[in-house]
Amino acid sequence: MNIRFELSQASCQDGIRQLCDATAHKVVFSYLSHVLLDMLYVGGAASNRVEPLLRELHSTLGVISGIMRNEPRDHLITALMKASFDGFLLVLLAGGPTRAFTLQDAQIIENDFRALRGLYLANGDGLPHELVDKASSEVKSVLPLLRTDTESLIQRFKQAITERQGSPTKSSFPKPPRVPAQWSANDPNTILRVLCYRYDEAATKFLKKTYKFPKKL
Repeated sequence: MNIRFELSQASCQDGIRQLCDATAHKVVFSYLSHVLLDMLYVGGAASNRVEPLLRELHSTLGVISGIMRNEPRDHLITALMKASFDGFLLVLLAGGPTRAFTLQDAQIIENDFRALRGLYLANGDGLPHELVDKASSEVKSVLPLLRTDTESLIQRFKQAITERQGSPTKSSFPKPPRVPAQWSANDPNTILRVLCYRYDEAATKFLKKTYKFPKKL
C-alpha cells in the first residue's frame, strides 16, 4: 500500500489551530458572555468593569493548564487571548444601546485592557510579550479614539471620508456598518462607531444632523 504522509504533520497542525480557534470563540462568546457581552460597561464604564471577566478567564486558563501540555495548550491560550481581545473591542464599538462612554471613561477602559493583557503575560510566566503585543495591536490602535475630544473625532471622520470617497456630501457619509473584518483608527466606520457611543451633546447633535435622526431620539 502506497501511502504518502508528507502533508500529514502540516494538516494536523492546521486542524489543531482550527479546533483551538473554535473552542476559544465558544468559551468567550458563549460560556463567558454573561461577564463580557452582557455585563462589561453596561450602564457605565465605572460601574461594570473588567474584573468579573478576568476572574472567569483566570479560572479557564487554570483548567486549560491542568489538562493540556506544551504546544496544544499554547495554541488554545493564544486563541483564547485573541478572542477575548476581539470581544473587548466588540463591547466598545458594537456593544448595543446599554453602553455609552465619556472622555473620562477612556482611562478606565485603558486600565482594564492593560489588566486583560496582563492576564496572558502572567508576570513573565505566560505567553511571550511579543505575541501578546501583536494580538493587542488592533485594540491599542483604537483606544486613543476614546480619549479624543468629539470635535476632533468629527473632523477626523470627515477627513477619512474625504480620503476614501472625495469631498463628502450629506449623502456620502456611511451609516454605521456591520462589524468589519478589522477595526482601525483610520477607518471612518470605526471612528463613526466611537461617535455613536460617545455620551455628549456634540456627538448626538452631529449624528442627528448628518443622518437626519429625529430630534427627540
